[in-house]
This record gives sequence, structure tokens and C-alpha cells, in this order.
Amino acid sequence: MTTDATDHFVRVRGAREHNLRNVDVDIPRDAMVAFTGVSGSGKSSLAFGTLYAEAQRRYFESVAPYARRRLLPQVGAPHVQEVTGLPPAVALQQRRAAATSRSSVGTITTLSNLLRMLYSRVGDYPEGAEHLAAEAFSPNTAAGACLRCHGLGVVHDVTEELLVPDPSLSIWEGAIAAWPGAWQGANLRSIVSGLGINVDTPWRKLRKKDRDWLLYTDEQPSVLIKPERDRIDYGYYGTFWSARQHVMHVLADSQSDRMRERALKFVVDAPCPDCHGSGLRPEALAVTFAGRSIAEVNELPLTEVVALQRPFAEQPEEANEVAVRICRDLVARVEVLLDLGLGYLSLGRSSTTLSPGEAQRLRIATQLRSGLFGVVYVLDEPSAGLHPADAEPLLDVLDRLKASGNSLFVVEHDMDVVRRADWVVDIGPGAGEAGGRVLYSGPIEGLEDVAESATSAYLFGRAERLEHAVRGPQGWLQLAGVTRHNLVDLSVDIPLCVLTAVTGVSGSGKSTLVSQVLAEEPSVGDQFDRLVVVDQRPIGRTPRSNLATYTGLFDSVRKLFAATDEARERGYGAGRFSFNLPEGRCETCQGEGFVAVELMFLPGTYAPCPTCHGARYNEETLEITYRDKNVAEVLTLSVDQAATFLADVPAAARSLRTLREVGLGYLRLGQPATELSGGEAQRIKLATELQRAQRGHALYLLDEPTSGLHPDDIALLLRQLHRLVDAGNTVVLVEHDLDAIATADWVIDLGPGGGDAGGQVVATGTPTEVARAQDSATAPYLARRLARA
Repeated sequence: MTTDATDHFVRVRGAREHNLRNVDVDIPRDAMVAFTGVSGSGKSSLAFGTLYAEAQRRYFESVAPYARRRLLPQVGAPHVQEVTGLPPAVALQQRRAAATSRSSVGTITTLSNLLRMLYSRVGDYPEGAEHLAAEAFSPNTAAGACLRCHGLGVVHDVTEELLVPDPSLSIWEGAIAAWPGAWQGANLRSIVSGLGINVDTPWRKLRKKDRDWLLYTDEQPSVLIKPERDRIDYGYYGTFWSARQHVMHVLADSQSDRMRERALKFVVDAPCPDCHGSGLRPEALAVTFAGRSIAEVNELPLTEVVALQRPFAEQPEEANEVAVRICRDLVARVEVLLDLGLGYLSLGRSSTTLSPGEAQRLRIATQLRSGLFGVVYVLDEPSAGLHPADAEPLLDVLDRLKASGNSLFVVEHDMDVVRRADWVVDIGPGAGEAGGRVLYSGPIEGLEDVAESATSAYLFGRAERLEHAVRGPQGWLQLAGVTRHNLVDLSVDIPLCVLTAVTGVSGSGKSTLVSQVLAEEPSVGDQFDRLVVVDQRPIGRTPRSNLATYTGLFDSVRKLFAATDEARERGYGAGRFSFNLPEGRCETCQGEGFVAVELMFLPGTYAPCPTCHGARYNEETLEITYRDKNVAEVLTLSVDQAATFLADVPAAARSLRTLREVGLGYLRLGQPATELSGGEAQRIKLATELQRAQRGHALYLLDEPTSGLHPDDIALLLRQLHRLVDAGNTVVLVEHDLDAIATADWVIDLGPGGGDAGGQVVATGTPTEVARAQDSATAPYLARRLARA
């Protein structure tokens, strides 16, 4: 097929990636196109697995022959017959930021580069100080990194409280808990006694000078230990080790995981005393701009960074021209972040603490300033994790990207975002095997007539809303004087035996209250029989972890195979069918089914194992079948398919039923943890919890459980959460989705803004009561949602 220059469509023919059923579809360029459908329908398989993957493959084909030979076989090509009219593509996915303490908001946005240049070129240096290059203001370079902490800003060290947990004990009674036990510990106590320190006196009564020496000294005196009855037959010289020396020696040199694990109990991460947590050398910290060091600016909220730089950006007559140009660029870039509701973040904030939504918005803002033209941006649920008030400016930024001559292909569940699109591609009608078809591709209004589309029902108001009678609290959990992050002296009452939604704009303190205060405060746990935290962290970080192993249903599957006649004849036990044990697994990939592939200048990835082709097992294990399927083939079944295949296996059937009840029927049993979204991981954890026998009064804490879900899947999930409350439990969830908030029994709205402008209780009450609150950012959106009910 040929395409002339006037054809403004990307044309896909014969797409078969994952569950796509030989899809043909035409998608306009220079437009915002929404890809919709229930979770698992195949929208991401089309947008990312086909379109972006094909653009990436074409890029790799354009590189040098050596790199092409290395990269193309490893990353593979999408299963598609033909794609034409496809421009270069940039993927902006919902993924957690890289787990590195050296990555920050400043490095993700490249704002740190500008700031370092500002301090290098026009900073105020102490008299006589040598001029520093920009790299000297970076903790990630040899020129700038603090010599003590190597630029990390933290040091790993011991504290007296950890080393000596009970100061009422004497040394002989084991006051120094960090010292080894058995003979080595007795040896050290004898050495201390030989040094003239009383080992029978309670620790707290020893001189501070002696206590500090015993815990922290680097000295290693040798002491003659005299014979002792029943312990030492002959005298010998023993060498002293301080408690810190012993702990650090174990961590650095011990091959024993058990000993290292024990030693870690005595170590704490603390701000580096030399650089005070900045990671920089003293010479860099001595340079200021507008009266502040670069470390101080890195800790300011972005709103204050703009306020600090704006006077220089407005070019007063006395200002240095270089300062004006850099500050003007800084202000312009930061204002985009403010528009996206990220003003509460600081440049120095570690990327490991960012939510997937925050990280994606940072990347979107960076792309807006990149000046690219004629590019397809493929976005993964850009509104996920956003308060409705934060979603509106995000859409304005996307409009600006489109106006710059780019195309936007957006995988999206938020119907308000879908309504802003120029074109919609709806995939379905169901998930997994029940999906993979293009139900509609065209302007938004045309989707109204597609009866089998779940998206259409919600987009045009035909879907049935979840209704239930509002429950009254059966008591209260009272929190008073809570101070953590931006919560300052907060007092709030949490109702018991109801479903409570904690709401507010991004950065208002919701996750701090629910995932930290409620989850970690000991007095909270004392009031419940069980505390269950269902978060979005991965169920595993390698392909070895999967749905079947996490839920425990794979134990039943392995027993089924071990009970077959042929397995018994060969002497195969259940362990033979575990891909984590050497006897049955493929040794090339160690049972992972994939091998790690390192790509030069690109993030590493996984490729199917060349020996077992993803099966995970060796040939002998795969010869054993149950109902004509080997164990690898059972792992390829979807939850829906397995529910039929294993219907007469009670333990497996129970797990599969709860997975279907939370909308995960489309996932494969062996789906690797690396392929699961945060929302899918959270629902797997919830299903695992639901399958357990429910006893007593439990407190369930969930952080944005509806994030990344289609409205139809949200309704399914909410029914399960209300089922937990009906069983006598308390459910508290952080939430932005208006359907979820509207069906809650109680709402606690935090704000009024994010960061330092948040952390206060703005309104509490039933959804109807909160919808009438005057100073709440949530209220007007909730009022409109309730009016539609």
C-alpha cells in the first residue's frame, strides 16, 4: 500500500499483538485520538504494542548496522501486517520512576542543568573563591559530589538507640545488642573487662566517654584474656571491635545473608553531616543566588522557585544579561509544571517518591518545551491519579502539544478527557479473548450508536449507576495532632464500619494520611482485628513473579500435575512443576521464561528465552499433561478460561472466582509481574485478600484503587469494596474518581491546595454534604456528578 503526502491517516492492517484480532483501523494524524475500552480490551496493545513498537522498530532500523544487528532481534517487531503513514513516536507511559536515588524532579525535567549554569555563571562567590564549572553544582559528578556521602546526601550509620536498645542492662547481660552472640560476644565482654570497664554496671550508669568509645571507636587494642573456669583453659590475646566496627565489617565482608540481615537492624539512613543532605561539596554550597544556595533552592516548592526567579526574569536594568536569560527560561519551564498542578514538588525531590501520574506529567511538561514537530505522542492514561481540578490544565497542555504540529494518541478511561478528543478508537467489547476488536473508529458523537460498547454507555449517560443506602458510622477512630510531611497538627475523625473516600487535589496530603499515618500509627492498629494495606506496588519485580504464584492458586495446579499417573511413575513431586526449582525449570532462563537484555543508551528489557521460548520448564517436565495440557499451557490460560478448566479444584476455583469479581478475568495465570499495571497489582492483592476467610473487624486501606480503570471496571470494583463493608469492615480509600466518591458513605476532603498550601481538613460529611462545601476544590465536581445521578 502506498500513501501520498496529503493522506493524513496512520493506517494499520492486520494487527495481531496480544489479543488483537487481525485489526484494521485508520487513525488521523494532527489530532487528539482517544483509545478506549474496558481494562484488558486491547487498547494498549494497539497504541503501545503496535503503533509505538512499530515506530521504535523503524528507529532501530535507521541506526548503524552493528547496533541494528544487536537491537532488532532483541526487541522484536509487533505482530502486524502493515502500518503506513506513521511519524516518529514518543511514548509517555504510566510507570513508576526509576529506582535510583540520584534521579530527581530536577533531572527528569532538565531544570537542574539550567540551575547549575545559573550558579556557575552569575552566582555570588565568597571573596577569593575560585570560579566553579556547572558540573561542580551537581551531586552526580566527580567534581561536585560530597566526599563523605559520594553525592547521595545520606550516610548509613549506627545510633546508640539501635546498638543498645535496653540501657538498663549491663554489658555482661548483653546491653550491646549489635555485638555477636555465643563465643565471640563472650570474648568481647572479657576484653572490655580487661580494659578496666565494669561489665556488670547498667549501661546507662557508665561514663559517656566509655559508652562512646565502646560503640564508635576505630581503635582495636589487643588485650590479654586470662584463663576462666568452665570457659577458657589457656590465656590468649583478644582484639577489640567497637559495635560500629563490627556492624560495618559484617555488612562489607560477610557472605552470610542471615548475619547481614541482622546487622542491618542496627543501621539507619541519616542526612550526611558534611553536606547536610545536599550531596554537594562545601565550595558549591558557599555560592549563592538571590541570597540562597543551590541546595536551598532545590528544596523549595516550585511555586517559590518561580517567585525567587521572576524578578530577574523581568529584566530590571541592573540585572546581568546572563541571569535574565537563564531565569526567564527557568520561569517559563516551571510555569508549565505549575499549570499541571505540580507546584508543590521541589527540584530535589527523589524520583523514587513520585507517583506514576506525577512522573508522567513531568515528562509531558519536558516534551512541551522540546520544540518537536510532526511527532506522535503516545500517552498512557495521562489523567490517572489526577483530581478533576488538575486534569483541566493537563488537557490545556496537551492541546498546546497538538497545536505545535504533533499527533496525540491517548489511552484513556476518564470520560471527560475522552470528550475532549477529536477522534475515538473503541476496542472491545470485553477483555482478553472477549476483546481485541475495533468497535468504532471515528468522531466522538458517532460512538453513541454502538450498543455493544461499554464506553458508549458511560460517555452518553446510559450506564446504570451503583446505588446503595448510605450507611451510618458505628463509632469513630479519632486522630489528633498528626504532623507528617505537609500535615501539620491535623485532627480528624474516621468513621467505622463504612466506606470513606479521602479526597483533595494532588499533593494535598491524602496518601500521607491514609498510606502512612493510618497504616503505620500503632494506636490505629490496636482498634482493629486486622489492618490490610492494599497498595499499587508491584507483586514482584521480575518475570518470575506472577498472578498464579502470588495468589497461591499455583500450589493447587502443581499438586494436580504431581498426582497424574505419569508423574508418579517418574517420581515427580509437586516441586518438579515449580519454575523456581532446578529440577523442572529451564536452566537457560532459570525458570523466568525471559532473559534480561541490556540495550546501549536505552532502558534494559526482557526477551523470550531462546531455549524454552517462554515456557519456563525443561522438556521432561513439559511431557507431563493434565487434561491434555502441560503445566506451561495451563499458565497461558486466562483467569476466565482457568475458571472452567479448574472448576472442580476448590482451592483454585476460589482464587479464580475472586479474581473475576474484581475484573481481572482477562489476565493470564502466568502473566509476569513486570507486565502488570499498578492498578492490576492492587486488584490482585485485593482478590487475594477477599478469598481468605473473613474474621473480625478489619481496616482496609487503598490508595487510588480505581486508577487506570474503565468506568465499567470501577463499578465492579466498588461492589466488592461495599461487600467488605457489608461484612462489618471499615474501608478507607484515597480517591479522585467521582463515581467512587459519590458512592462512598463518608468523605474527608483535604486541601485547599497541594504541598504547603494543603494538609488541612477542608470538609467532612456525606458526599451530598461535601458537595455543598464552600472552600473545597472537590465540591463543584462532586456536585455536578451527583446532579447526573
